[in-house]
Amino acid sequence: MKKLCLGSVAAAVIAVTLALPASAQNIAIVNGKAVPKSRADALALQVTRSGRPVTPELEGQIKEEVIAREIFMQEAQKWSLDTSDEYKTQLELARQTILIRELFSEYQKKNPVTDEEVKAEYDKFVAANGGKEYKARHILVEKESDAKDIIARLKKGAKFEDIAKKQSKDPGSGAKGGDLDWANPGNYVKEFTEALLKLNKGQTTDAPVQSQFGWHVIRLDDVRQAQLPKFEEVKPQIAQQLQQQKLSKFQEDLRAKAKVE
Repeated sequence: MKKLCLGSVAAAVIAVTLALPASAQNIAIVNGKAVPKSRADALALQVTRSGRPVTPELEGQIKEEVIAREIFMQEAQKWSLDTSDEYKTQLELARQTILIRELFSEYQKKNPVTDEEVKAEYDKFVAANGGKEYKARHILVEKESDAKDIIARLKKGAKFEDIAKKQSKDPGSGAKGGDLDWANPGNYVKEFTEALLKLNKGQTTDAPVQSQFGWHVIRLDDVRQAQLPKFEEVKPQIAQQLQQQKLSKFQEDLRAKAKVE
């Protein structure tokens, strides 16, 4: 009798164990219809991809969201909304969006940006932005006569910063007394750069400098070696930029090869 009872218990345990995987596939039963756990897993994956951790609290919110969607979906089906042309059109657009997103994601997995590519891009950046940086100020006006008048006033002791705040057409630097901050001279238009490079530290242009923006009075405040970020500091940004460039090239190549009539 004792052996028979033990055997019955064992059989019951086995039956429950075998039933677990099937029930574990669902997170709820809504109006008699099973809601698969895979839906919650898909939403959790989206959260993870966005960089957020899936906490136990968030898991509960995801479960409630999936159940709510099932409830609303069942009601929409009762209203036969899933048979409308509008629904079918939206469904096709959603299908396209998902497939395209997966295509791009798969391409990026198979074509990752290498450390060598990132380093090469950084070296190009250093070569283009290395050398010296110049800290300059300028006053921008519309007329040459106005610029000449400003230069004359500066020679008589007027303060550059005060004139810039009152008269400069450049609202960005004008409000700061004409301060353009540190920059590579190549960042400026040609005429401005040429005039700037002729100045010594503390010197102001003797004659107005014309550019496409108007007439400039320029003062060079200081010069230093370029302060560039270290490779490790900008490595993630460069990698992301190169990854986007690769993806854009992939898209362009597909369009070029496609036969559109």
